[in-house]
Amino acid sequence: MNSQEIRKKAEHINWQDFSKMEEKDKIVFLNNSHTNNPFHVLFAQQFNRTSLNLLCQIAERARDINKNKKEGVDFLKSLLHGAKALNFFYQPSSRTFLSFSAAQGTLGMDIQNIRDPSTSSKTKGETLEDSVRTFSSYEDLIIMRHPDERAVEKGAWVLNKSDRRIPIINAGSGKDQHPTQALTDIYTLYKSFDGKIDNRTIVMCGDLKRGRTVRSLSYLMKNYHDMKLIFVSPPHLRMGEDIKYFLQGHSIPYWEANNLKETVPSADAIYMTRIQDEWDEGDNQDKKIPRPVDPKYKFKKEYLKLMQKDAVLMHPLPKRDEIDEEVGYSKDKRVVFWRQERNGMWIRVALIAVIFQIVEVFFKYTTWPENWRKGG
Repeated sequence: MNSQEIRKKAEHINWQDFSKMEEKDKIVFLNNSHTNNPFHVLFAQQFNRTSLNLLCQIAERARDINKNKKEGVDFLKSLLHGAKALNFFYQPSSRTFLSFSAAQGTLGMDIQNIRDPSTSSKTKGETLEDSVRTFSSYEDLIIMRHPDERAVEKGAWVLNKSDRRIPIINAGSGKDQHPTQALTDIYTLYKSFDGKIDNRTIVMCGDLKRGRTVRSLSYLMKNYHDMKLIFVSPPHLRMGEDIKYFLQGHSIPYWEANNLKETVPSADAIYMTRIQDEWDEGDNQDKKIPRPVDPKYKFKKEYLKLMQKDAVLMHPLPKRDEIDEEVGYSKDKRVVFWRQERNGMWIRVALIAVIFQIVEVFFKYTTWPENWRKGG
């Protein structure tokens, strides 16, 4: 289909039919038909190796430009000056919210926020579809976090039917996906391994059943060669069968283990996650009290001695007690989760730049001060 045919079909397809489509078939309605890069960002499967490499390169370039604290900062702020972004967060968030806000500010966007649904017209009975359509009257970009796995997808469907089609980005949807965290993780691996992500063993540990970050990162593994995954979790929190099926379909080997310590020596990257007990059902308040993590699924300080010299320890944050507190402040350069946070801001700068098709200007920038490599 050409771009006009795609647009026409997107305007007429109903929600029931759209929601039943497989992700691979939805991509044509979500990506830019001219660049093939994402326009709406709903899930990790939208990204291929070319688009991931481009994002990492733009993020690196933006960081370099930002080190020029005079011309560089002003240059970045001029790129989307006057464009408006709405951060529409139905769920609590610190890192993702601040990361997107900082990225938008870096590019000079005007920022509006809705962080409490009780302040919106939802309290008057307005549907999510009408809310999103209303937002598009005032904004040029919507960032949305929602407990419903299909909420952001429905937002994209509404916007595709609208006469003011603006991009929407999934900032976390239910227990399903968190694509921009997965981009952050890929960029962290990219920086940690000098751009060489192929032929790596990645250990994912914790709540793999409900952790949307590990699900999205697993989907991105299809873009790299000779990857191996080791899933370490309690039996009732193992990785979902849909992810395992996806990995099998792409010939990506994986193993399930029951003890983190045994997997540490073989890992190039160890990706820790907390127990996602906010998804526990029922009114039993005992379930809402964070419980100490089982020692088998905890990264202890002494495990640093078991890690390969070039391996990295990652975490999407927030964390609890699944990593010894001393590890985070150990000064060990292999502990990268604080850098991972900052990487998240820059990869979101890159993502917004790709969506708004302002990629070339990053590579044409030539105003470098003598000490441009310092800071940033």
